[in-house]
Amino acid sequence: MISNWSTVAGRTFRAVRDTSAPMTYGLIALCCLIFVLGPASGLDPAYGTGDALMAAQRAYFRHWGVIPAELFAAPVREALTPATALFVHGSWVHLLGNMLFLYVFGAMAEERMGRVQFTLFYIGCGYLALIGYAAANSASQQSLVGASGAISAVLGAFLYLFPDARVTSLLPFLFFLPLRFPAWVVLPFWAALQWLAAGRATEGPGVAYLAHLVGFTLGFLFAWVRFGRTTAVPSRGTAPGPPAERPGRLDHE
Repeated sequence: MISNWSTVAGRTFRAVRDTSAPMTYGLIALCCLIFVLGPASGLDPAYGTGDALMAAQRAYFRHWGVIPAELFAAPVREALTPATALFVHGSWVHLLGNMLFLYVFGAMAEERMGRVQFTLFYIGCGYLALIGYAAANSASQQSLVGASGAISAVLGAFLYLFPDARVTSLLPFLFFLPLRFPAWVVLPFWAALQWLAAGRATEGPGVAYLAHLVGFTLGFLFAWVRFGRTTAVPSRGTAPGPPAERPGRLDHE
């Protein structure tokens, strides 16, 4: 069993290393691995079933996720939780939605920024997005987990760097017909939906739309400041994309 896992891990590492965007695919692999090994996947019998599994999930999210009230009550002790929360997801839908967006938009952004800069950008913007949400909801006791803040930053940077890239979108009011639009149409539309949803959001389990907005804004500003007004890269072709309305979930469990 250990030998099989070692073989799979070795092949995965070599495949990731040899791609043009190793950090993007490495982040996807890491998030998937952490999820599969944790209680949220429901695959490890050691966490039990029924109420025992639910209790294990709640404890897991509280340990690794951001709890706004505790973050600001004990900032030194809780300072790492916005970083660990980026790699924890609350459900299969949450994980797959986020990883799909990272897969679609992350590779081109990484190729433009470079491996090291992209990794620091991803973690730094994701960290600040969670901090921003926690600051606006400083009394909340809900656990906040997920990579959506970081991935929203990738979307913001992508909008600046590749405004003319064609993104295939599935719009519900058009019966989910796949239509291709430039990024400068799809991504601002997505950001507007997040802004509208954030205005109606209430405290409790759900999607942290404000973290999406903070991440998206940070990502766009970073690309604008770092690459300047004259370095936006023209599209190299069509970038297939998931539905335009949101990049998965950022859950309060």
